[in-house]
Amino acid sequence: MGSSNDLARAFRLRRQVLKMSLSELAARSGVSHATVQRILSGVETTSRFDNLMAIANALGMELVASERCSPQEFREQQAEAKARKLVGMVQATSALESQAVGEATLQSMVQQTTHELLAGSNRRLWSDL
Repeated sequence: MGSSNDLARAFRLRRQVLKMSLSELAARSGVSHATVQRILSGVETTSRFDNLMAIANALGMELVASERCSPQEFREQQAEAKARKLVGMVQATSALESQAVGEATLQSMVQQTTHELLAGSNRRLWSDL
């Protein structure tokens, strides 16, 4: 990437395409909300490299090359990972009650939950759980 303004613009566009709020980006990257806001606004022109890397990773981007995957693919990856966590929690609870479901049913639950996460609110998609 070129200048810090180019990087800020790329981050802003990626965040908008992903439909991720600044607060969600800050939480996912581990960078303070104020710093994320300064970096994305272009005000912060001498950002620490670890902050830029953390933001890039949270957005599914790499600084040295192009994006790792399309925004849609990254949203789908996030939805599936979150769906697996949610369904896994249900499965674990069910197993404790001796009501665990089979692998095919489990996969179907993951697919349904992934679809619901992609169709639902962005906040639900990007929140920790």
